Amino acid sequence: MDVAQPPIVADGPSPGHPVRLVVSDDLQRSRLTVGFRLFLALPHLFWAALFGVVAGVLCFVNWWVVLFRGQTPDGIHSFLAGYLRYLTHVEAYLFLAANPFPAFYLGDQSKGYPVDLEIAPPERQNRWTVGFRLLLAIPAILIGLVFVGAAGGPTSYGSFRGGILFTVGFLLWFAALARGRASRGLRDLGAWSLGYSGQLSAYLFILTDRYPNSSPGHHLGRVQGHEGESPPHPPARLVVSDGELRRSRLTVFFRLLLAFPHFVWLLLWAVVALIVAVLNWFATLAIGRSPRPFARFLAAFVRYSTHVTAFLFLIGNQFPGFTGRAGSYPIDLELDPFRPQHRLVTAFRILLGLPALLINAAVGGLLGVAGLLGWFASLARGRMPEGLRDAGAYALGYAGQVNAYLFLLSDRYPYSGPLSADAIAAAEPGPAVVEPG
Repeated sequence: MDVAQPPIVADGPSPGHPVRLVVSDDLQRSRLTVGFRLFLALPHLFWAALFGVVAGVLCFVNWWVVLFRGQTPDGIHSFLAGYLRYLTHVEAYLFLAANPFPAFYLGDQSKGYPVDLEIAPPERQNRWTVGFRLLLAIPAILIGLVFVGAAGGPTSYGSFRGGILFTVGFLLWFAALARGRASRGLRDLGAWSLGYSGQLSAYLFILTDRYPNSSPGHHLGRVQGHEGESPPHPPARLVVSDGELRRSRLTVFFRLLLAFPHFVWLLLWAVVALIVAVLNWFATLAIGRSPRPFARFLAAFVRYSTHVTAFLFLIGNQFPGFTGRAGSYPIDLELDPFRPQHRLVTAFRILLGLPALLINAAVGGLLGVAGLLGWFASLARGRMPEGLRDAGAYALGYAGQVNAYLFLLSDRYPYSGPLSADAIAAAEPGPAVVEPG
């Protein structure tokens, strides 16, 4: 029986954004509807494509109107906002971020849904940004492609190619069939993708001139979860001890060249690390934990690779050391490699790690795009955009969890949620104050 629960509301560091994500999903999934989810979603995909034609025409009209009047008319805004909310409902249903069958959109503000958007009324917009909207949107579109691939938007329902959201839906399908319940981490990762997609669509539809925010804390910064669904503490936690976003233009321009000595050292270290990892597998299988010399060596290697990657993709600014020592870099990985581990999990570690590797491949694209766009932004402004830094830091942190799991530094499974239990606790109101993001 469904029970009303307080929603998980996106109320992060930029609550003034006119498009906000609201999630009230309880993680329960019907195995029957999950098994036939794509078939059940076909009427909605057809309906969304039909209304997408009308929405496309209205977007063109809205562009001219806002270009001359500076504000979207109420009628056009209501139709397009309702359509964007409907798209969010359909995508959430299709990719298993929510369970109920959505209501069909009939041209007005659509009904509520466990994964929904709140869209503010029309506001005045800067005509210059409206005139060059498509050009200005190119960086946001690149990020959006990483999140939703070709599966999102009003005209893309004929093909589903890649994207974090597609990977989330694929893995959630198996998890929900097996457990009758969605994984909290995957659901939150899918919700983050939908939240960014909603802001991007609103920007392209000229409903707002506020640029989409890629920070997970912006979309899921204040979480009020349902009972029994608190996220776990990850096996490896990325710590950003330096919130400084300023970047040296000189070192940014030559970043790849500066990182070259680290590439050589990392490659040499990786050869030895692979040999030690094989020995560590046999040892952990025999004694139920990683021997301390092996654990220390592999932990330093995983931390060092995190430091180098953070420097290369502009998540961090300082030149890293070559030792991988804990606490030696502002973007660091906290590990606890000496805990006992289950032998059965150790025996099948590579097989068990395949889903995590799929997620890591998807979010790795986010790190690459964040680094590329951050390179241009840092050269132009001398500053890394906070949203790009936070998105890249999430991808970097998840890669660290996967490496820790595969190198037998922990038998806890990598947590794919954008915010861990530690981050959520820090985001809740209380005496402790932390920097958002």
